[in-house]
Amino acid sequence: MRPPIRVHTALDVARRIGHQHPMHLRAYSVHLLTAIGAGLAMLAILAAAQTDWRAMFLWLLAALVVDGIDGPLARRFDVRTNAPRIDGALLDLVIDFLTYVFIPLFALFQSGLLPGWTGWAVVLVVTVTSALYFADDRMKTLDGSFEGFPACWNIVVLVFFATQPPAWIMLVTIVVLTPAMFLNIRFVHPIRTARWRAVSLPVTLIWMATAALAMWWPGPAWHGPVLIASSLYLLFAGAVQQVTAPPRG
Repeated sequence: MRPPIRVHTALDVARRIGHQHPMHLRAYSVHLLTAIGAGLAMLAILAAAQTDWRAMFLWLLAALVVDGIDGPLARRFDVRTNAPRIDGALLDLVIDFLTYVFIPLFALFQSGLLPGWTGWAVVLVVTVTSALYFADDRMKTLDGSFEGFPACWNIVVLVFFATQPPAWIMLVTIVVLTPAMFLNIRFVHPIRTARWRAVSLPVTLIWMATAALAMWWPGPAWHGPVLIASSLYLLFAGAVQQVTAPPRG
């Protein structure tokens, strides 16, 4: 007599995987967290298509939070060893290009903040050059900083929307930052750059909290100065570190 066939439910399989390979399950969960950024990007572009800029930036800020969390988790659970089927770095780059470059530039163009030919020139040139930057294998330095401006156009465009500067100031800012992506200038990573992390990380958190308030509650006048001051720190801290680096040996 043949033994009865046991039907394994999805829950049974999940329990067995979690029991036998808990680190693998956690590692793949980190990839899933990273992939959630793609869903947030979709929500942002849908909001942008309806010219709901506040909602768009809130979704982009949520994606920025996910991007800040998944990196430390990926290193904590060693996803390259425990979840090798998914290329986490490639997944992260695809989503970052959407949330850092493509959607913010679409919003900048669609909003009309840069009128006429300037909007067309910026959106085309910056998209192309940012794509090249994302493929540059020298974008990270040994101390965890970025080599060149890290194409954080989501931060730049959000400050534009929050502060509404004259068009010429926005254009000059973009003209300066675009070639800076390929120059030998350091830009801090608020988590991975160890030097001044005790300052860089709080400044980043202040920037994110102020940006969320500026989108959710746009009335108070202090939003703009705080956003500008924290943005300037994040833009220039790496260059100052580069110039004042202690001599080796």
